[in-house]
Amino acid sequence: MKAIQLEKPGSFRLIDIEEPAAPGPGEAVVRVRQVGICGTDLGGYLGKMPFFSYPRIPGHELGVEVVAVGEGVVEVRPGDRCSVEPYLNCQRCHACRRGHTNCCHHNQTLGVHCDGGLRRFYTVPARKLHRGGSLDFEQLALVETLAIGSHAVFRAAPKPGETVLVIGAGPIGLSVIEFAKLSGARTVVMDMNEQRLAFVREVMGVPDTVWSRGDGSEVAAVEALTGGNGAESVIDATGSHRSMSQALAYCAFAGRLVYVGITQADLTFPTPRSCTVANSASSAAATPCPPIFGASSTTSSRAGSTPGRGSPIAAVSAT
Repeated sequence: MKAIQLEKPGSFRLIDIEEPAAPGPGEAVVRVRQVGICGTDLGGYLGKMPFFSYPRIPGHELGVEVVAVGEGVVEVRPGDRCSVEPYLNCQRCHACRRGHTNCCHHNQTLGVHCDGGLRRFYTVPARKLHRGGSLDFEQLALVETLAIGSHAVFRAAPKPGETVLVIGAGPIGLSVIEFAKLSGARTVVMDMNEQRLAFVREVMGVPDTVWSRGDGSEVAAVEALTGGNGAESVIDATGSHRSMSQALAYCAFAGRLVYVGITQADLTFPTPRSCTVANSASSAAATPCPPIFGASSTTSSRAGSTPGRGSPIAAVSAT
């Protein structure tokens, strides 16, 4: 069968590979129906993603159909439409044994460390498949993106009456905003792109935004919106070491700062402040499913309103 392989940075090629064998115990063979293109994929293409290895079949945001299951599989059955949790943890290391499966010492991410979904069929551990109910394949391919935002908000733990500041209004930032709004906290969004901020106000219904000019005025703007206190929860979804280093300045004392993006650069914190700092790995698997994610999945599934083509996240991803 055919597959699309990223042979090296900047070079895709169409290759022939063997179709998967019958699934073994605990495995499922799936047909790939929809693939999302992530910033990780773009970074891999440009040679700027530090964890990418070559040659590699990309694709980790997936909507799939189960075609066969192996012995002992009860989670899914042939014909099920599923989203895929693309983080293949070993189940044996110290982190896995403690339930922090997305922090696995030996994690293999589909399409990054091992071959992903830009092929017709592949084999995956059945425990990594999540049935989609009435969601279509395009919506299922967005579940992984939404799970990142859900997990980030879960880690930040904003509460009604508090302020959560989301820095970065790209696709992942929009995912964070969706769940920040569900938390009951007041949501404020910061970005350096005025068009993105207009989109957040007009389409996503978040009136409070801060234009990041890079001149230091952002701190005063956040303080003006929070009565001089800063935000109790700050979530940086930029992946920029400059933004990530500055983010602490927006936190209230005893606040919570969560990083979603990836950087290899050093982070510096010029302003000492009593604050909890956390990294949000790209999976909700490290903790029980956040209640807001479960509620949103159920509601969206019934109403058919889970983001797909034309949604805020899809619209920004495509521009």
